[in-house]
Amino acid sequence: MTDRPDPGDDLRGLLADCVHCGFCLSACPTYLLDAAEPDSPRGRIQLIGQIADAGTVTPVQAAHLDNCLGCLACMPACPSGVRYDRLIEHAREQVEEGHSRSRRERILRGFVFALFPHPARLRLIRPALWVYQRFLARLVSRLLPGVLRDMAALAPEVRNLRSGSLPALTPPTGPRRAVVGLVTGCVQRVFFPEVNRATAQVLAAEGCEVRVPRAQGCCGALSAHAGRTEEARRFARGLIEAFEDSGADIVVVNAAGCGATVKDYGHLLADDPEWADRATRFAAKVRDATEWLAELGPGAAKRPVELNVAYQDACHLRNGQGIVGQPRTLLNAVPGLELREVAEPGVCCGSAGIYNLLQPDTAARLGDRKAEQVRATGADVLATANPGCAMQIRQALRRSGSDIPVMHVMEVLALGLADQPDAEGPFSAGRRSSSR
Repeated sequence: MTDRPDPGDDLRGLLADCVHCGFCLSACPTYLLDAAEPDSPRGRIQLIGQIADAGTVTPVQAAHLDNCLGCLACMPACPSGVRYDRLIEHAREQVEEGHSRSRRERILRGFVFALFPHPARLRLIRPALWVYQRFLARLVSRLLPGVLRDMAALAPEVRNLRSGSLPALTPPTGPRRAVVGLVTGCVQRVFFPEVNRATAQVLAAEGCEVRVPRAQGCCGALSAHAGRTEEARRFARGLIEAFEDSGADIVVVNAAGCGATVKDYGHLLADDPEWADRATRFAAKVRDATEWLAELGPGAAKRPVELNVAYQDACHLRNGQGIVGQPRTLLNAVPGLELREVAEPGVCCGSAGIYNLLQPDTAARLGDRKAEQVRATGADVLATANPGCAMQIRQALRRSGSDIPVMHVMEVLALGLADQPDAEGPFSAGRRSSSR
């Protein structure tokens, strides 16, 4: 067994770090919307302390904790270094174990977790979604249950019946500089396969041999963020095992929420004597795609991309991983590209994993706020680094009457590669405007 402190003592120390100064208030999206103290980080910390004292979770406490996006914007704003990530993680585990949810909530959460962490199941709904988007959306969308209607509205356009997959190995286009393994994700690999293709293209152009283990499954991010800790640990063990024999020096992740969780595997599996050291070693190899490219340094030839690109920080990239400058540096290095900043870069768009399905009203308000800020940039394209952000902001832009295409950062970087063919995908409208 490890010598970690007793969780109760550990929690008390984490709670005591908060001095209730209020610096977090202006950073918190839910507090910005309604200025309600229980929906602020320091208010939720007080609720977590009350739960620890009482040993029970009330419906009111659960509601305020559920209303937290888990965006972690409070952490960079906190002068005391409060580990809000650890506190909200502990609280959500307590809510899952000690709060009796309504039948509707149980069905919804059961459906979400039976579907989204399972790429094989997601592939089964891809043809149905293609048919729905082509022929049925206008006719039957109002007849669908609310959650299915929300999911269908959020989903990216399915352009063909098969999602395709990356080859197990993509060789570098020049001298090999590194061997990297690519985490392809769940939603990413099924509904955003062009993002993974662009990532492999860019990595190969920069001298990386890209290996994609076939056995990889979900990383456990959605489960970890929702307090389903044992489920997250099972997924984590599976992902580690899938990559251990890949021969990769570095493991690259191109979805911000997944990356933040995978980098934290050492904590997630710290109490497992068989897996703790393996998890820590694996996590040390993990890099976000933009982080790794910045670390590796430029080598590929570039071509001009005449686009005005607004960059929106994904919360778990900016706040969870502290990656702020690297994506901007990479985008600024593309010839002809003009980078524009979105106001309030640290404020969540409302996606937050499955938050926009579980808390749709608050998520929509935050999405509309973000869409207005994106439109104010006058950009041709919005770039982000997380599939959930892409879906959420695209839907909000559509509600506002805007057709600004949303692309992944790696797709934009792929546009700037010399001698690379343009791939078709749900963000390809941005490519067409690049030929102006």
